[in-house]
Amino acid sequence: MAEFSDRQLESLTSARVGHLATADKNARPHVIPVCFSTDGRYIYSVLDQKPKRTALTRLRRVKNILANPQATLLVDHYEEDWGNLWYIMVSGRANLVMEGPEQTTAVALLREKYRQY
Repeated sequence: MAEFSDRQLESLTSARVGHLATADKNARPHVIPVCFSTDGRYIYSVLDQKPKRTALTRLRRVKNILANPQATLLVDHYEEDWGNLWYIMVSGRANLVMEGPEQTTAVALLREKYRQY
């Protein structure tokens, strides 16, 4: 569970993409861009049903989280005016939420943020 300032929460809510870093059991890193949402306490990135070349449980990020649940999400904003640059880095324990009320909440938050869902 994270505690965010109002400014951080506003930035997380408006940001369109984050970069999720996981590592396997041998500490080999893996970073991917992700859509994400937050309820102000937790950050969710949903494994959706878009066409994938592999089963969800075989995705590298999923295998990494199962082997080593420590993860980091980096959300940043870049402009040519460097006075407007910012980033938020959140590190913690990742969990897979495959069903239940928390999964329903995560999907609802994602749909609210991204019209594609």
